[in-house]
Amino acid sequence: MRDAKPCMEEWRKMRVHLILLLTLRAVAPGTQSCVAPDRKCDFVCDCPDCEDEQDCGYTGEQSVCDFEAGPCGWEDESFNAPYKWERRQRGDAFTDSGPSSDYTKGTASGWFMAVSAVASESVQTAVLVSPEMKQSAPTCRLSLRYFIWDSGRTGLGPAPLWASVRHRVYDEAVVWRPEPSSVRGWKEATLFLGRIPSSFRLVFYSDRAQGELADVALDQLRFLHCAPPAPAGTGCGDGAVKCKNEACVERRLACDGTDDCGDGTDEEGCGDFHLCDFEDGLCDMWDLRSISSLLWFRTNQKNISITDPMKGPGRDHSTNTAAGHFLYVTVPESGLKKDWAAFQSKRLQPTNSSHPCKMVMYTHQFGPRSGGLTVLVADKNIYPVWERGGALGDLWVRAEVEIVTNASFQIVIMAAIRDFAYGGIGVDSIVLSPECRRSSENWTLANIPKSPKDPCTFPEKMCDFHVDCDGANDENKCGDFAYPEGHQGWTDSSVGSQGWLLHENSSSKEVFLYVAEAAGQQKTEAQTKTPLLGPSGPACALSFDYALIGSPEHIGELSVRVMDSLLGPLPKVWEFGGKTGSEAGSWNHTVVHIGQRRARFQLAFEAQLAELHNSAQIKVKNVTFQYCNDKYFPYSPTGLSCNFEEGLCGWYQDTGDNFDWTLLQGMDHTISVGRSLVVDLWSPSLRGAFGRILSYTLQPTADRCLSFYYKLYGPNTGALNVKLLDGFGYELTLWSRTGAHGNMWHEAHCPVPHQLTPFRLAFEAVRSGFDGRVAVDDVALTDTPCTSLPRRCSFEGTRCDFSSAGQGRWRHRNGLTGSGPKSDHTLETAQGYYMMVDSGSDVLPSGAVSSLTSPVYYGTSRTECLRFWYLMDGDSPGSLTVYMKPVEGPRVKIFSNDLNQGDVWRHGHGDISSDLVDWQLEFEVIGAGGENTHVAIDDIHISSHPCQSQGSKCSLEKGMCDWSNTQDHLKDRLDWELTSRKAETHYPVPEADHTLGHEEGHFLFLSSSDRTAPNQNAWLLSPHLPPTKGTCLKFWAYMPYSGVSELKVWSLTVGQKTALLSTIDTRGSWRRFDVDITSALEYQIVLDGVKGARDFVALDDIEVTVGVDCAGRQTDSVKKGGQTGAGGIAAAVIVSLLLIVTLVALLVYYLRTRGRETAPPAGPTGFANHSYDDAMTVPDDSD
Repeated sequence: MRDAKPCMEEWRKMRVHLILLLTLRAVAPGTQSCVAPDRKCDFVCDCPDCEDEQDCGYTGEQSVCDFEAGPCGWEDESFNAPYKWERRQRGDAFTDSGPSSDYTKGTASGWFMAVSAVASESVQTAVLVSPEMKQSAPTCRLSLRYFIWDSGRTGLGPAPLWASVRHRVYDEAVVWRPEPSSVRGWKEATLFLGRIPSSFRLVFYSDRAQGELADVALDQLRFLHCAPPAPAGTGCGDGAVKCKNEACVERRLACDGTDDCGDGTDEEGCGDFHLCDFEDGLCDMWDLRSISSLLWFRTNQKNISITDPMKGPGRDHSTNTAAGHFLYVTVPESGLKKDWAAFQSKRLQPTNSSHPCKMVMYTHQFGPRSGGLTVLVADKNIYPVWERGGALGDLWVRAEVEIVTNASFQIVIMAAIRDFAYGGIGVDSIVLSPECRRSSENWTLANIPKSPKDPCTFPEKMCDFHVDCDGANDENKCGDFAYPEGHQGWTDSSVGSQGWLLHENSSSKEVFLYVAEAAGQQKTEAQTKTPLLGPSGPACALSFDYALIGSPEHIGELSVRVMDSLLGPLPKVWEFGGKTGSEAGSWNHTVVHIGQRRARFQLAFEAQLAELHNSAQIKVKNVTFQYCNDKYFPYSPTGLSCNFEEGLCGWYQDTGDNFDWTLLQGMDHTISVGRSLVVDLWSPSLRGAFGRILSYTLQPTADRCLSFYYKLYGPNTGALNVKLLDGFGYELTLWSRTGAHGNMWHEAHCPVPHQLTPFRLAFEAVRSGFDGRVAVDDVALTDTPCTSLPRRCSFEGTRCDFSSAGQGRWRHRNGLTGSGPKSDHTLETAQGYYMMVDSGSDVLPSGAVSSLTSPVYYGTSRTECLRFWYLMDGDSPGSLTVYMKPVEGPRVKIFSNDLNQGDVWRHGHGDISSDLVDWQLEFEVIGAGGENTHVAIDDIHISSHPCQSQGSKCSLEKGMCDWSNTQDHLKDRLDWELTSRKAETHYPVPEADHTLGHEEGHFLFLSSSDRTAPNQNAWLLSPHLPPTKGTCLKFWAYMPYSGVSELKVWSLTVGQKTALLSTIDTRGSWRRFDVDITSALEYQIVLDGVKGARDFVALDDIEVTVGVDCAGRQTDSVKKGGQTGAGGIAAAVIVSLLLIVTLVALLVYYLRTRGRETAPPAGPTGFANHSYDDAMTVPDDSD
């Protein structure tokens, strides 16, 4: 046992050190106030490094949480329920649900907060809670991005996302309820927290019974203007009052029912003001009786509902809690019989312009039920003095009304209510100035104004860009200044201290909208909106003049936004910041494309002056809507045929997608330096999953042909689709390409089948990642069928004019249609298409034949290579033989196989030598009496050069030979890209290839761009190879830096990987690797590139010597005869006969036309079959 004395001595020393440390910390200047608990998370940085504002639901001086460095203190409190919140990345974990990326970084590596998947019989609630925050100012708001998508199509329910404030004492108060619409894209929203004088927490809820992973998500949280006003240090100046805490607030905010100082002193000494917060009744001032059957009533949120977040305003204004009272009107439980409700004040004495009656009130106009609010004066007549239309959002908005009348009067507050699902109008904290004095006059009935005329047409036809009424009364007040009263269609919907006003000068006829000081508290942009417009056509545009003028260097910002009636506010479509000049005449003109909007929408001007200054102005005039009629399609001389040098021709941007295509200068197919239509997936600003460009509507006609050139370039590009869209919402994929295709233009011909109804075409870019480019150029649409037959066919949406004959029918299907392959080869998903024939005895008896035949291809003098993928599954699936079938003469076999090879896609190929004779491909299946068997074909490709013979070197100069990328996201996320140094403009690559040692030589590379996460990989797969006792893989690799990226080599057998090689270094140059392979079973070789944080991995000159090891030894026996020999004999006989016929024909022709040019030979010259089976002959290297 240790002596206790030394232990006691050590303890004394430690205690002294501890006391000394605590003493130094206590006397350190500023330390005590820096870490004081009451200063933690109060939106004010008290510590030099803002340590006191870390993990407060936000972090740092900017009060931002983007979840990149952690959860910022947010915690899931879902009580171990099956439904919960979690911080996550898009990564590789999900692709068919949730956002395609986070919002902050816009990549798979960015972080966000999202819900888990849920599958329950009852509604589950996910709860996300912030740390405790100390207090907030009346101007406090939270800007965020949110995501709501019903990817599983199970229904969102009424409240998939909402937020509330949790107090220590009071019940929670709902502060935000976004529109529950399903869109796969991030949306922008603002939560107005308002004045909260004590500690609180912010809580996000999500209610769902069924939902996929991350279908509700949050990102990019930023708290704005939440700190109480800081001490001024000096005097407050004119127009402001000083608080006891030394802060200054605007004089207009004193005695207005809101604690703007933060200590309540701006609301002291207000005895002459009449404040009614409805906590104790109607304050002997307001009367709720009305001649309308729709009545206002005094209530609080607890009485309305504390379980349904969509009911009521969620909180009052005066206490900002669910217990506080207010006046409210909404659709009654019994239904809406009257659409207006009014209440009024007691009678007040006359006023004058020097002593007007001023009223401040706070209104809550939320949801589609809110039709608007009007303040009227009832003296001898009844007339409006203030109005605020529509819905303003989930907040209490400050309003000021000034009344001047020489007769006693009443104030009448009238609401318009619409018959929709949710929402209503609330009024609270009405403050009357001392000049609003009670009158003792007897009550007299004011003259009731005439009722407005009934609308001349149905509401949905108002402002729809079609004139339906006499005098265009249905379009006269919609915001288009071209109409005499069009400027009156703009309604100010500002909730902050800046708003829009209308200037009208009757003498000069000058009319414009301008930004001025407003009554609201929030430090938000001024906003003015049109009524509901549309729907609109694809050419719709907003034309206007604008001026940002004055002496300051920066005047402010002006923007245009579309407010969709179904989706809510959309991203801004136009922005301008700075100034247009210093003089009054410094106007600029612009035309903003609005495009086709299928639902009703509003247009909004949003602006904010950097400083409310007498010499600073933001103005808008000459506002017109151009070409917005939804039946209007502008004339394009070239129609849909377009080289994009002068615009989009007959194409337009889809407004219902996630991102736009852009016209890029300097990278085109037409003239190399011109323009093409591009989606740069590596752009940091790109968000969302897909982007479309649509054609104008086409009329029914016979078969057509759409030809174009395209690029799919980069390791993480995705897909390019051509789709046909009919008028009923149905979409048909006509053509599709996926994965890396190299930095080169490819020609495509897409048949457009005969249609009986009007339709549109679409180019659609679908991203699978964040690193690549999709481009289209030189589009042409002809009124005749495609004559240039496609050299590729993936069967996505089309049969490529292949026809079926024989006893069993070939069917165009995918993995969702029952029996057959579970996925195609192109997309490697169940949604992808292929051609398949059932070869079971019940459909195709033993010996019965079924054939799939291509259209006729033109003959050529060169030898071409047919490549395709096939699948033969089941016991005794029959035989598959591929023939080249000349239009005249016997067919020539170029491939055959009769093995059951399982539910696996395999690569086959063969050479085609047609000698200028037109020909067809014929895939022939002969039944073998099996049960539940089938044969499928996919991804047919005819290249203009001979096939690579097995065992030859692939130099990559004519393509990737038999090697291929995989689109299976369970195996990899990236693609190997074929390129050359000369062609490469975006990524770092070797200065030359290995084969030619030249900048024009080709190689494969995997980029390490920061647009994709480190350690993502790309598989390069060989075809299936036979069992071997020794085969050698030889290749050259290039890695600029050691340890940044990695290259692995695997053998893949029945889904099992065997490691053969791993390297992280080639010493910054091309280096050769030889890898011996043995396998008792059929296998594939995988070259697996793993990306680092920078640079690249490159491959060249790949060679597989089947049956010969790296020492040059023959390891596998050479089998004679078999499939290849039999085919070769048959081909030799046919070729000999054809050559004789050709020579005779040439002689006859020569004798008839001596002196003239001889005709080309007619007839095929042979075949080669480069697949294998157990009887296949493997030639020696010396052959």
